[in-house]
Amino acid sequence: MLLALCLTACDEDEIKSESVITTDSYTQNDFDKWLEANFISPYNIMFKYRYEEIESDLNYYTVPAQLEYSVAMAHIVKHMCIDTYDEVAGIEFTRAYFPKEFFLIGTWEFRNNGTFILGTAEGGKKILLAGINYLGDIFNGSGYGSGYTVIDGLNHYYVKTIHHEFTHILNQTKDYTPDFKQITGNGYVADSWSESPYRESDGNYLKRGFISAYAQMEDREDFAEMLSMYITHSPAWWENQMESADGIYDDRIQGTTTGRALIQMKLDVVRAYMKDSWNIDIDKLRDVIQRRQREVAYGNVDLTDLSLN
Repeated sequence: MLLALCLTACDEDEIKSESVITTDSYTQNDFDKWLEANFISPYNIMFKYRYEEIESDLNYYTVPAQLEYSVAMAHIVKHMCIDTYDEVAGIEFTRAYFPKEFFLIGTWEFRNNGTFILGTAEGGKKILLAGINYLGDIFNGSGYGSGYTVIDGLNHYYVKTIHHEFTHILNQTKDYTPDFKQITGNGYVADSWSESPYRESDGNYLKRGFISAYAQMEDREDFAEMLSMYITHSPAWWENQMESADGIYDDRIQGTTTGRALIQMKLDVVRAYMKDSWNIDIDKLRDVIQRRQREVAYGNVDLTDLSLN
């Protein structure tokens, strides 16, 4: 009797020949059409927001990015990053060097040491952006902490990450001078950067000559942190950091050189690299990024608009 009922119920269902779970094909929606017009056609950049297991890192638990936040992030990447380099370095630079693929996932990639990955760059062409589903928390003020602005949150979790990873891509194309590593060569601590006394909450990294706790990991991360932190923060913020760095944490490593002086030496190398290798003035780049950050934070950019111009 149960078998008969089951067969009857199955007969009444509409069974389709194709699977409803597939990543091989889909009906193009308004967002896909907008991406075609704003990413693919002008820049040959794929912006993948649909979840693809093969694109994710199987060492971490990951979830898909929600559509509404994927749309907002696409606008942020376009306005605050792609259009920035168009304005400062020219569209041909952006077309040639900006990563050709973005892949979004909904949550962060959590490590077992209490830290988590905001993004990665792979092979000079792909950037993974994590934590997309927390984007709404940034705009409603619950995602970064009391006293911080939308710009602070966007920078900390997303925009600074994009510029950091793009710096890696530029370095993979044209390397920087080995002199950079020698400035704080004995100060790199590998994965211990997230542990005391090097972690951010201890606040020692500035006097050690590093612009962030993560910069203490190794020289390539240090270089990417130097550029991305400089261009995504205001001159007032930078000077405040330099005042905090104006001291010596460990004279066995630093001798009589202050953290401020070490960071300034690194900034000089970064500035020369960007000018000599890419003809980019990092102060002009910072000014443009600052303006575009304000335009997004103050609501002058519609992060939901999918109209085709």
